[in-house]
Amino acid sequence: MQTKEGIDALFLYATEGILITNEKGEIIRINPSAEKLFRYERTELLGKTIEVLIPKRFSAHTRHRKHYNENPHARAMGADMELYGLRKDGTELPVEISLSPYSNLEGKFVVAFIIDITLRKQSEERLKNYSAELEKQVRNRTLILEEAIRELERTKKELHNALNKEKELSELKSRFVSMASHEFRTPLTTMMSSLSLVTKYGEQNDKESQSKHVSKIKTSINNLTDILNDFLSVSKLEEGKVENMPEEIYIKDYIAEIVSEMKTMTVTGQEIKYFHSGNEMALADKKLLKNILFNLISNAIKFSPHAGIIEIISKGSNSSLKIVVKDNGIGISKADQKHLFERFFRAHNATHIQGTGLGLNIVTKYTELMNASIDFESEENKGTTFTLIIPQ
Repeated sequence: MQTKEGIDALFLYATEGILITNEKGEIIRINPSAEKLFRYERTELLGKTIEVLIPKRFSAHTRHRKHYNENPHARAMGADMELYGLRKDGTELPVEISLSPYSNLEGKFVVAFIIDITLRKQSEERLKNYSAELEKQVRNRTLILEEAIRELERTKKELHNALNKEKELSELKSRFVSMASHEFRTPLTTMMSSLSLVTKYGEQNDKESQSKHVSKIKTSINNLTDILNDFLSVSKLEEGKVENMPEEIYIKDYIAEIVSEMKTMTVTGQEIKYFHSGNEMALADKKLLKNILFNLISNAIKFSPHAGIIEIISKGSNSSLKIVVKDNGIGISKADQKHLFERFFRAHNATHIQGTGLGLNIVTKYTELMNASIDFESEENKGTTFTLIIPQ
């Protein structure tokens, strides 16, 4: 293979493209594989500069070639860039090129070995697309998995909330049954006893004693009514059956009517005073507001002394309806005030007074439904003031 014939055979029959250029960059020899690669006829490229085989976008090639000729050395091209060749028909093909310089008496030359890497590029592109598609699928499945996890978390939270609500409702029913069995027994016993005495004193024509026990029966009936109302209110709230349906009301007449009803619950010497100022009309849900006022006034009556005065003050404006219920009763201790609106809470100084401990909790629920607010001020043995503000 060291003979000229052997070298010529290697040049002519090599499967990769080989061409030789002189110092001017002119092609002085090219093998059939290179001619076929660039789609030129035999000897058609001889004498043409190497730039004829390079796309015009690589316009800096001439400068690079001259720089290379100043310091020729064997090297592979395209280590940090993609190389493309230009065919005769104007199409491009990705190539891999290595250069080997040599010189003799005729001058300096460069041998370029050219390999078509189209198949490799296609494989790389397919691999790249496959990787991108795989990454996309992984990303999509990750999103699906994340969504499934979020859905599981939501379901878990909903189940947890439902379970807690069920436990709370079960506890509420249990506590109510326990409380009601006691609270119902007391007024019923009082009513049975008083009824017997009413009959007895009627036979004796003792009107004063008879009236006293009729009053006891009336109070017991009111207590039973309060217990039933509290239970029904809690039940409806738990089932989501209570809605806020505001309508126009004539404030003074509306509250005066409620006060008139509540006066039948007062004990001897107690007095309810009502004052109104400002706008006469307001927007509010009649049923919800009546329940709130019944509860607040009922508490004021129960926790006030026999000679106590209960004040109800309403004030209407363009922005709000303000209602104040004030008593001079037993009041609420500082320690108990933070628990006042909790279910079944009874202040330490009120355990001897009939009640369910549900009333003020119901009041807060109704207040929330009306987008209203309720606040209070109290001092033990000096009374309590509740302030309800309904936005207009």
